[in-house]
Amino acid sequence: AVGSLRLSVLLVSGDEELFAIFAFATCGGYSGGLRLSVDCANKSESDLNIDIAFAYPFRLHQVNFDAPTCEGKRRETLSLIGDFSSSAEFFVTIAVFAFLYSLAATVVYIFFQNKYRENNRGPLIDFIVTVVFSFLWLVGSSAWAKGLSDVKIATDPDEVLLLMSACKQQSNKCLPVRSPVMSSLNTSVVFGFLNFILWAGNIWFVFKETGWHSSGQRHAADTMEKQSSGYNQGGYNQDSYGPAGGYNQPGSYGQVGDYGQPQSYGQSGPTSFANQI
Repeated sequence: AVGSLRLSVLLVSGDEELFAIFAFATCGGYSGGLRLSVDCANKSESDLNIDIAFAYPFRLHQVNFDAPTCEGKRRETLSLIGDFSSSAEFFVTIAVFAFLYSLAATVVYIFFQNKYRENNRGPLIDFIVTVVFSFLWLVGSSAWAKGLSDVKIATDPDEVLLLMSACKQQSNKCLPVRSPVMSSLNTSVVFGFLNFILWAGNIWFVFKETGWHSSGQRHAADTMEKQSSGYNQGGYNQDSYGPAGGYNQPGSYGQVGDYGQPQSYGQSGPTSFANQI
């Protein structure tokens, strides 16, 4: 049972490493962009390929681009709206540290098992860290899911077109050409919540390695043993109906009474008959 438990912990640790890699790779390695077109009434002032690129950590307010004003050759410099770096960086930081801890824990499980179980400190530290990372994965994934939703709104081509002064004139035609692809960012959110489920499920396996679980089992065993010994010493198991009991003692019906004595019917009758003869 102990061997299978350790094997389960090792397998879960390996999954934690893999899922953490996917989480920070799909988020931290993202780069995308969108393309817009502004067709002015004066065709010579049009710009049909306005490319806007952005990437992790999604400080969109620092992403600048030029757009025509459709008023001569003058162009304006605009920027996207929003700074979503805090939730993205927090998510990636959790993923990196979770990967490093899972890797270190796997090494300890394999090569330093005796040190790990010495004085029960290793399992207790592992249990506490696992609980903390489970909470951090939940918070980080939820925050990044909200941040990603805001990033999608801020980089929506229709929303970006509203920032351009040329698009406020009905004589000009402003159209989105290409929208950003967010599939990898959606995957990062999914892996974030999968990491939370994985770490939360690992709490039970790590808890069984601690002294708290073993002491609880010993307490339950001692309680059951005391209860069973109390029933064995109770009145139901005493030999109340045995030789010492009242029902098995030889009573008055077992004694030889007056009717069992032979002298009452076997003496005076024959003697008096002989004397009469």
